[in-house]
Amino acid sequence: MSAKFVSILLLNFSLANAFGQNTVTYPKSVEEKVSDNYFGTKIEDPYRWLEDDRSKATEDWVKAQNVVTEKFLEQQKGRATIKKRLTELWNFSKQSAPYKKGNHFFCTKNNGLQNQNVLYIKKTMEDEGEILLDPNELSKDGTISLNGTSVSKDGKYLAYGISKAGSDWVEIHFKEIATKKELPEIIKWVKFSGMSWKGDGIYYSRYDEPDGSVMSQKNQFHKVYYHKVGTDQTTDLLIHEDKEHPNYNFSVDVSDDEKYITLYTSESTSGHMIAVKEANQENAKFVVIENDFNSEGRIVDNIGKVFYMRTNHGSPNYKLVTFTLDTPDFDQWNTIIPESKHLLEGVHFCNHKILVNYLENVTSKLYCYSIEGNLEKEIPLDGVCRLTDFHSSKNDEFATYGTVKFTSPEQIYLLDAKRWSSKMIFNPDIKFDSGNYTTEQVFFESKDGTKIPMFITSKKGLIKDENTPCFVFGYGGFNISLAPEFRIDRAVFIEAGGIYCVPNLRGGGEFGEEWHKSGTKCNKQNVFDDFIAACDYLVKNKYTSYQKLAIHGRSNGGLLIGAVMTQRPDICNTAIPTVGVLDMLRFHQFTIGSAWTVDYGCSENKSEFECLIKYSPLHNIKKVKYPATLILTGDHDDRVVPAHSFKFAATMQNKNTSTNPILIRIDVNAGHGSGKPTNKQIDEFTDMWTFVFNNLKMKI
Repeated sequence: MSAKFVSILLLNFSLANAFGQNTVTYPKSVEEKVSDNYFGTKIEDPYRWLEDDRSKATEDWVKAQNVVTEKFLEQQKGRATIKKRLTELWNFSKQSAPYKKGNHFFCTKNNGLQNQNVLYIKKTMEDEGEILLDPNELSKDGTISLNGTSVSKDGKYLAYGISKAGSDWVEIHFKEIATKKELPEIIKWVKFSGMSWKGDGIYYSRYDEPDGSVMSQKNQFHKVYYHKVGTDQTTDLLIHEDKEHPNYNFSVDVSDDEKYITLYTSESTSGHMIAVKEANQENAKFVVIENDFNSEGRIVDNIGKVFYMRTNHGSPNYKLVTFTLDTPDFDQWNTIIPESKHLLEGVHFCNHKILVNYLENVTSKLYCYSIEGNLEKEIPLDGVCRLTDFHSSKNDEFATYGTVKFTSPEQIYLLDAKRWSSKMIFNPDIKFDSGNYTTEQVFFESKDGTKIPMFITSKKGLIKDENTPCFVFGYGGFNISLAPEFRIDRAVFIEAGGIYCVPNLRGGGEFGEEWHKSGTKCNKQNVFDDFIAACDYLVKNKYTSYQKLAIHGRSNGGLLIGAVMTQRPDICNTAIPTVGVLDMLRFHQFTIGSAWTVDYGCSENKSEFECLIKYSPLHNIKKVKYPATLILTGDHDDRVVPAHSFKFAATMQNKNTSTNPILIRIDVNAGHGSGKPTNKQIDEFTDMWTFVFNNLKMKI
């Protein structure tokens, strides 16, 4: 970029905001003559320079945009009130379900406003325990977070990953549990990895040290290593690599008896190749169980030489099968629990039984089966909820799990596997009266007639009409299910008389692999049609009106919002695309983006380019009136690089013809969302809800 363009000039164009009180003067986003040719179609990319996360020009642009956004938000009504209430709501004790390793139990806790959850060790299931690892001590601002923990089977060692500023890059550290002594070795350049113990060492996955931008360079040539405690990383044993397939990713699981190693190979976010070998036999070779990426399986456990695997091979809603290394082929598998009309979401062994949780119309159900696969009983859960954080072992006579609802945070239960009865062992003390709110489920028709479910949460007895504020949140991708969950910040909205809606769009995993596939690649438009139909349903049935409707999505959901608002700019009053995939022609060129092509397709393929260009949010911005928009991203997002949001914001600010503000909030020292400290979450949601409340003209 030439020197005359380095400084960010102010654009002499004032825009009255949605409330008629302020004006927005946007920083100038310099346009350059950059274009690409896709199969004879010329595509302009004038803000390509914003992809350079290390340039002074990009740094200046980010600072200038944040100044404009902050100035705008500080003038809006109720910002301090919203922050105060969010802080009150957030300030409640939280705990994960305890799990057993060796002679102790482990769980995480948060006393309310701690920036990061703290790892505890407990002698018994229900005692208070003591701190084993407090990540809040690792940084003053709370931006260092735990990214995975793993306790050795004998309970002697803890391996834990730490992430800085929300990055996907992880350092693995080790601690001796009995003495709480920190061990000296550190494993670096780890990404998308588990930590699986065998003996006194772990299997993990990493990339080579980047030779370009740490935050945006394409991640390729994943490798599996074995690290023995007490040694330097340079001596780690290379277990597996594939020099012919740079985009393959690998992970290793060790069986509970430590007799077998399973290697999972993926090239995308769904579908695995699976191979198993004996761990203690010298020169043992991997036996292939799945040899392509057309299905997704996971070995649950083994009983001796018999392996139990949950798989959707030939069964889109999943089934439970067994095999041995002598009979690994698909036609030799034995079906234990066949596929049903509901999604088989999880399988767990406990007290020599099989516990199975299904997603039935997007609500969790839990059942007990015999080892032979005979249904014995249903284990009651608490209404419209989702099962979370399940821990059990085939030899233990107990299990622990959590349940969560749209109206209440996670509660933790102990399941007595002799009597098959559950009791609550942790109930969060949130300052929110869950009993005053209710969730209903409705079904509506999408554009092609497909029935789509949607959860609607609001105050009991709320009179809904054209003046009722409504907030619709969606995702629709990567086989991920939006089942009941409690999002603390949403409580502010429904307390104020708003309706919170979550449609279960195609592309997700709510109804199995067919539901997922019907929202991928050139079927992706189905996802946007589903979301648009949800908004239209709410207006048609007088839950709300378009002028009282706000829409929100994160990551793939950010793509959703970007696509919907560019296709139907009249669909809402306010749009919040967050850490979104917004440039559908170049996403695969950054970090792990190539793994998303199984859901999106790739612009390097002619037929898929022709689909992508039709909905790519960045490339479908026109000179029309757009809703009030707040784009949210983080400067350390190395999953969906912030350039997506930068280029989208610059283009929107240039082309929007309405008087609505188009703002971007770039969180500093923050990534895609995982590990974001409590104080930063509260600040972000304060700004988001301030924007929404003022645009929807809600009482604060």
